[in-house]
Amino acid sequence: MKATIADLMRQIPGKASAEWPMGEPFVQAFTHGSMSVEVYAPKETDIQTPHDQDELYFIHSGHGELVIAGERHPFEPGMVFFVAANIEHRFENFSADFSTWVVFWGPKGGE
Repeated sequence: MKATIADLMRQIPGKASAEWPMGEPFVQAFTHGSMSVEVYAPKETDIQTPHDQDELYFIHSGHGELVIAGERHPFEPGMVFFVAANIEHRFENFSADFSTWVVFWGPKGGE
């Protein structure tokens, strides 16, 4: 399996919905078993809610802050963050060029 961020970014925003009225700010690259890989690139505001799987964020571009359970973490390209399943988190104060790879894996509720 292979994916490039350039190809995936051309697919964002995705379809609009009640949850994502401006279009989905993510696109799935591929899946295997319980693992899935996405690119996430919100614009202006990150309205995501906690996920039911553990996840890793590999920051591709931009800078800002990732708030995990109320704790702020500055980020820039090349950084990676772990967020456990069902933990409140969101990106804030991020630059217009922000994008990140996201890897979800494991059972619902986390490992």
